[in-house]
Amino acid sequence: MMFRILLVLIASFIATNIARANDQLTSFYSGKSVRLTVGSSAGGGTDIVARILARHMGKYIPGKPPILVVNQPGGGGLVGANRVANTAARDGTEFATMERAIPQLAIMGEPNVHFDPLTLTWLGSLSSYRNDAFMLLVNDANPARTVEDLYLERMKIRLGASQQGSTNLTFALIARDVLGLNVEPISGYAGTAKISLAMVAGEVDGQLMGIVSVQASQRHLWETKAVRPLVQFARKTRHPILPDVPTAQELVKDEAGRALLEFAELPFFMAQSFVAPPGIPPERAKALRAAFYQMTQDDDYKSEARKFEIDDSPVGNEEIEALLIKAKSTPKSVIDAFRRLIAR
Repeated sequence: MMFRILLVLIASFIATNIARANDQLTSFYSGKSVRLTVGSSAGGGTDIVARILARHMGKYIPGKPPILVVNQPGGGGLVGANRVANTAARDGTEFATMERAIPQLAIMGEPNVHFDPLTLTWLGSLSSYRNDAFMLLVNDANPARTVEDLYLERMKIRLGASQQGSTNLTFALIARDVLGLNVEPISGYAGTAKISLAMVAGEVDGQLMGIVSVQASQRHLWETKAVRPLVQFARKTRHPILPDVPTAQELVKDEAGRALLEFAELPFFMAQSFVAPPGIPPERAKALRAAFYQMTQDDDYKSEARKFEIDDSPVGNEEIEALLIKAKSTPKSVIDAFRRLIAR
């Protein structure tokens, strides 16, 4: 009997403290707004995702504060990332988008990144790339039918890519220098749409794109089978709709190459991340993380996300932090090799 009474008292104590904490959070956020900094211009993919989140997440924060989106482009997202890490309010009223490659740059020691990503208050990512794959695509008319053909000297293909440091150029270089495929990256194109036009014109033979990106922006190419995938990156296993297309993990030749590939693929698994400043009060960090998770389960959010072809494979802060811890343990020799590769 005494034990049961003790359990009831403990439960009552916990419930009272939870209610008090919720009341304090509601009191703090009521009448305030929350700033969401987007490190890119209005109208782009990251901005669209952020504005959808802003319309739905606020109702799950105690006090239901409106979330106001502020664009702060610059440095490929670095200006906004440095702001949230160093000068943003640390009271739980600010958070930001995080371009997927920036934490990787921080781990590499990029001098323009002024923070350690593991000190930030990660809320989660809307995409872990679970439903996607970054594909090496060729025109259907190209004689290369499988990746095995790209090991043949006579079957060299030209891959269109953007500027230095872009994901499509980085992985074209990995295809050539790590996987040993007979490809020639042709850089300087202003985005995937321009590369697709170059493919039609015969300037290049292919490019690298994600499944979701192809379906959202070049759906006709996919549905008419005008392009053919030969390799899939950012996958531990083959994507269900690409059962006959090998992953880069299957093709890599040695452990050094595998380590470099794993480090290169890191950004995909936290592809649409949101982060708050370091050092915010723990109860407010917990509230923001809970609100982020609840929003990802919201039917209205899911419906709107589907309209914009947003990948629905969210992960929480624990998964992101585990990825970053693993990345920080990458040997310096591997990071140096990756740095030399992307500098080409």
